[in-house]
Amino acid sequence: MAAMRLPSGLAVLQERDYRAVFSAQAVSLLGDGIVPVALAFAVLDLTGSASDLGIVLAARMASMVGCLLAGGVIADRTSRRAVMIAADVIRLLCQGLLGFLLVSGHARLWEVVASQVVLGGASGFFNPASSGLIPMVVSPARLQDANALRGVVVATGAIAGPAIAGILVVSVGSGEALLIDAASYALSAALLARVRVDGRVTSPASGSFVGDLRRGWTEFRTRTWVWAFIAVISLTNALSAAFIVLGPLVAKLELGGAGAWAVILACRGVGALLGGVITLRIRPARPLLIATLACEFAVAPTLLLAAHAPVATIAAAALLAGGGPMVLNVLWETTLQQHIPPVALSRVSAYDWFGSLALQPFGMAIVGPIAAHLGVTTTLYLAGGLELAALTGLLLIRDIRRIGPADTSHNPRPTRADIVTDRL
Repeated sequence: MAAMRLPSGLAVLQERDYRAVFSAQAVSLLGDGIVPVALAFAVLDLTGSASDLGIVLAARMASMVGCLLAGGVIADRTSRRAVMIAADVIRLLCQGLLGFLLVSGHARLWEVVASQVVLGGASGFFNPASSGLIPMVVSPARLQDANALRGVVVATGAIAGPAIAGILVVSVGSGEALLIDAASYALSAALLARVRVDGRVTSPASGSFVGDLRRGWTEFRTRTWVWAFIAVISLTNALSAAFIVLGPLVAKLELGGAGAWAVILACRGVGALLGGVITLRIRPARPLLIATLACEFAVAPTLLLAAHAPVATIAAAALLAGGGPMVLNVLWETTLQQHIPPVALSRVSAYDWFGSLALQPFGMAIVGPIAAHLGVTTTLYLAGGLELAALTGLLLIRDIRRIGPADTSHNPRPTRADIVTDRL
């Protein structure tokens, strides 16, 4: 009997090593989707303080951002697969210990904070290694499909994870939910251990750690399209805090409460899922141009909140807006992987992650005081207008408009001579 043929966008799953990496990502991202709800209720059950929850979330984010650059250097100097497995094991132990402390009733706030600092730091090493490993386990023609499928999993986890967490928190408790997240890291590590490509790219003799970091910075700053894109995304991520922070307030005062806000966020999640599916089918000749234009739709819900639009209108805009960032992420990640030399990819990816996220905590912190001074409506209009202007300004850069998919004969997938293989 002939083997069943997969649709073209899913054919990348026929590649054994990628299938293992994808499965590991799917399990881990679904587990990550459980965390926001489970962790929030764990902290609130412990102290009842929203400020304490903010400290916990900030500790995790700050630790991840702080470790990204070191993570990029380590991933380029050693085995990307080994870095990912080590990070998963650390996250397994950390989240497992926290879950056990919560279940046993012995958890204290400082222990929750400490666990999230360690977990965030491990993620800071995992993410650049993951970005660098993907092009090594998939054929060049299927690279965008590989990134698109990851985007679909991210969106699915964002939709299903909170729903699963809600059921778990109500039925068994926050600690048990975090133990399930810990188990997802264990399964992820086991799947990554099956990957035969070790993820180590040969390179000129490495110098010092700082020297390698500087060489990664050189690769980053000498490409205008790279640093300009990240600068704009960093700004828009900070500005998007207005939607995240002020949106629930508008929903409470004008739209009917938490139910309305849940509908808006759910529509945005579905839009992200659809965006991932779309990128399985398109192959734009100018990927960064399309990515930037698609992301401009993400501003619509913020402006509609400012305009006091009805829930249905904002939800419809959120559906469209959710797809924009997903299309941007897939096309951007693919373009970066195609045009950056494999030996420096994790370091450049680390600068990408660092730059994209660096201003987001700052945006979260200042949007409330700004709204208190200028008013919620003015703040939403200001944030949405600046975000739209920044994205439109990005189109003035020639390389953003012109750069296309790389010629894979010039920057091919690393060969067996370039990669350390492992047949354990």
